[in-house]
Amino acid sequence: MKNKTIIITGAAMGLGLAAAEELASQGANLALIDYNDESLQNAVESLSGKFKDVKIISVKADVSDEEQVKNYVNKTLEAFGRIDGLYNNAGIEGRQAPMTEYDMDVFKKVIDINLMGVYYGLRYVIPVMQKQGYGRIVNVASVGGIRGVLNQTPYVASKHAVSGMTKNAAVEYGKYGILTNAIAPGAILTPMVAEAFKQVNPDDPKAAETEYAQRNPTRALGKPSDVAKVVAFLLSEGNGYVSGQTIAIDGGESNLYGNS
Repeated sequence: MKNKTIIITGAAMGLGLAAAEELASQGANLALIDYNDESLQNAVESLSGKFKDVKIISVKADVSDEEQVKNYVNKTLEAFGRIDGLYNNAGIEGRQAPMTEYDMDVFKKVIDINLMGVYYGLRYVIPVMQKQGYGRIVNVASVGGIRGVLNQTPYVASKHAVSGMTKNAAVEYGKYGILTNAIAPGAILTPMVAEAFKQVNPDDPKAAETEYAQRNPTRALGKPSDVAKVVAFLLSEGNGYVSGQTIAIDGGESNLYGNS
């Protein structure tokens, strides 16, 4: 990854920040994108302190806004002259509610961020990679992109769509040296997942976490670093032939759904 330029959306915390640390440790230059400016600047300061030889820029952006996506792509090109990788990570869970009772404003927001935000990233980064004749893209789906999840209809719909777009991007742009994959993390202990456990059991979210972990073949939740290592490989030149895949990172749990 030495001197490769990687864009990471949703970079201020969770899976985005973990990937930024892993990629910086391998020498990649980073364009960190997030809507939370304070958290974004904290991430930049932390990474710059640890990896002094790595160049890092940050751009505040709402990925559901097409013009703001154009801007982060342009800012990255201005700073580095090329884009070798895109980690299309920004996303939200929304709220938990039955399908027929779901708040429509929240539903639309989930689709705008999780689906359109990923699409805009593809739309404006892929032409840059076409000109280069090289690129690696990782979109974030979810185990909710390969199965149903109770009370999370818009999240599941958006993540299935991300998986589908990933397949199309791989088919349409592989001839330009662009490999596109998606990851499907399970219950990785990020701030977003911790918040989900609070919704499941407001009185004792730790109990909800423990109960969920017991369903996993490993009897544990995943760590953001577990995901980051897979992402780093998929974004590297070491990945020469994996494309169009949605790769579950869930301790094997998706193999048990419906059977446990």
